Amino acid sequence: MNRIDAFLELAVNQGGSDLHLLSGEAPRIRLHGDLQPVRFRELSEHDVTEFLNEFMTPEQRAKLAARSAVDFAYESETAGRFRVNVYKHSGGIGAALRVVRGEVPRLETLELPAAVTQSLSIGKGLTLVTGPTGSGKSTTLAAMIDHINRTRRGHVITIEDPIEYVHEYQKCVVTQREVGAHATNFAEALHSAVREDPDAILVGEMRDLETISLALTAAETGIQVFGTLHTNGAVRCVDRIVNVFPARRQEQVRTMLADSLRLVVAQQLVRKADHTGRLVAAEVLVNTTAVSAMIRGGNTHKLAAAILAGTRVGMQSLDSVLMDYVKRDLITGEEAYEHALDRGPFERFVSGDAAAA
Repeated sequence: MNRIDAFLELAVNQGGSDLHLLSGEAPRIRLHGDLQPVRFRELSEHDVTEFLNEFMTPEQRAKLAARSAVDFAYESETAGRFRVNVYKHSGGIGAALRVVRGEVPRLETLELPAAVTQSLSIGKGLTLVTGPTGSGKSTTLAAMIDHINRTRRGHVITIEDPIEYVHEYQKCVVTQREVGAHATNFAEALHSAVREDPDAILVGEMRDLETISLALTAAETGIQVFGTLHTNGAVRCVDRIVNVFPARRQEQVRTMLADSLRLVVAQQLVRKADHTGRLVAAEVLVNTTAVSAMIRGGNTHKLAAAILAGTRVGMQSLDSVLMDYVKRDLITGEEAYEHALDRGPFERFVSGDAAAA
């Protein structure tokens, strides 16, 4: 058992999502969105280095030395699986370890709209899950892959950095590749994946033009592609994909996206009013005929109205979900205000000073 496992066990047992180790600070656990200090002495740079060296491989230490940061997964004997980022900073060395729950979550337990499950049965096209860091995107995507794995037969390929949830073979053959260990980058792995007879491909992060372009092309050919971006809101997600391309290609990209997009889930995690945990608040954009025409014509400014008008087909806006949570006393008005895309309707729940800020 490595010494860090005791801190990881504490984080898991308290329901935390992350453990932070930082030179010059006591360990901290993120609990329901807030960082809480652990009752322990301040860690020196030597302490943190010794903790990490107990489980980092020589290859991981070499990457840290060369790049000043490294990502990988760690399997604790007693606390489970974690996504790890180790980095250098002005005070020495630090690490953030994200809890990866042992079992892959079932899609139905995430309380997402029915449109999400329904879209998976189509078996082709592009599905995007977006939101800020720590909003549960990886969990939602893992649940989608698990649903396919349990309900269809085929070949699923995941490209991740690092591999988080491990998918056992059920009805599908699931091939999981880790950037750094099995491929140089996302684009290289995706380029290879389309030649490996896939029915579905998960791209852990669509962060550059080449990866996004390859994902769109794969979706156009009939492969079911899942990807994630760091944007707030479904409309911004669509704009982000188009705007990453040079102006001369944007009309073509809009056409590709209009044809291949199936669903956008833009989610955030919000704290419960009773401080017992967090809820997923998800905006959902379904690519209907009207939505497709708006994307193709470059009229993405109309998509927000289309979401509000599309409740019959399973669409919902983030702000409507937040308002529903407030009315049901699941979250506070202040929490809704902090996460809303349009804060105007929520200003009555906060003080004048908070609204002005």
